[in-house]
Amino acid sequence: MSMSLKDRITEDMKAAMRARETERLGTIRLLLAAIKQKEVDERVVVDDAAAVAVVERLIKQRKDAIEQFAKAGRTDLVDKETAEMAVLQDYLPAQLSEAEVLAAVDAAIAETAAAGASGPAAMGKVMALLKPRLAGRADMSKVSGLVKGRIAG
Repeated sequence: MSMSLKDRITEDMKAAMRARETERLGTIRLLLAAIKQKEVDERVVVDDAAAVAVVERLIKQRKDAIEQFAKAGRTDLVDKETAEMAVLQDYLPAQLSEAEVLAAVDAAIAETAAAGASGPAAMGKVMALLKPRLAGRADMSKVSGLVKGRIAG
């Protein structure tokens, strides 16, 4: 049994403390706090899928912040958020290649079509199939764009 993502994050926090990696430690603590918060709010024990969702949410926040700070010319803050994002991305599963994503999209479209859905109604059904399959392993906004293009085409 390999260790859970939450356990791995906790181990990394201890290692960062020992190595006195202040920035890395801060980001990992932030991530663990967000996971604990989810557990408290929802009265659940966070599994790997839920932990990945927390990581993705924090990465999205960093991306949004980077965009804002870049517009404001605050390169110091852009650098800080970029560094945090790099630490967080370590906890995402291996990213799929474009070919793998396209194959998954085509398979989901075929399944949906076989079930009789087509046009705009199919979009939601296809995305519902893809979300659990690709979560954390592909940029879902890009996936959505691919699906749109494939269904419209």
